[in-house]
Amino acid sequence: MIGRIIFCTAVLLATLSVILIAIFSPVPHENKSKNSPWVDLSLYIQQPQVSTSNFSPKKAPTDVGALIFHRLLTEGPENTSRVVGKAQGFIIPIQDFANSAFNIIYLTFNNNEFSGSLSVEAKSLTNDNKEELTVVGGTGYFAFARGLAVFAQTEREHSDNLEATYHIKLQLKFPNKSKTIPR
Repeated sequence: MIGRIIFCTAVLLATLSVILIAIFSPVPHENKSKNSPWVDLSLYIQQPQVSTSNFSPKKAPTDVGALIFHRLLTEGPENTSRVVGKAQGFIIPIQDFANSAFNIIYLTFNNNEFSGSLSVEAKSLTNDNKEELTVVGGTGYFAFARGLAVFAQTEREHSDNLEATYHIKLQLKFPNKSKTIPR
């Protein structure tokens, strides 16, 4: 009988202590501001340099059914700029596939400053020199990122569509307000 009394008393005290801790524990102060800062990045998407002397790039056809690409992300517009990652994608620019799940561009970063990836959704391609696309998520440093990606073709002499360089401006927002990207 004494064992049951001790057991019931221990359970009662444990339950009471959990309730008291939950009631009187301090609540962390949250930032009441709903406007977390945006993170801005400016990068360039370039054709990888091919060392084969027999390689002669051909102009991409204008009536393509799908665009598949593998490009480099660099810090600057020059071919000698530091490579910070790669851009890969599969885009179907036909009007019927404007809402296709295939129209995603993946920006993968693999360097000391950034490690992770971003997914950019390309829902409406207009073949203009400037496109505004939506950032729909990410991994690593870019986990759960949302925002805007603005693609613009840079002006180059003797440049065709296959060798074109694109400037990409990213405006990113993270759900975790304490998330910052190291610079």
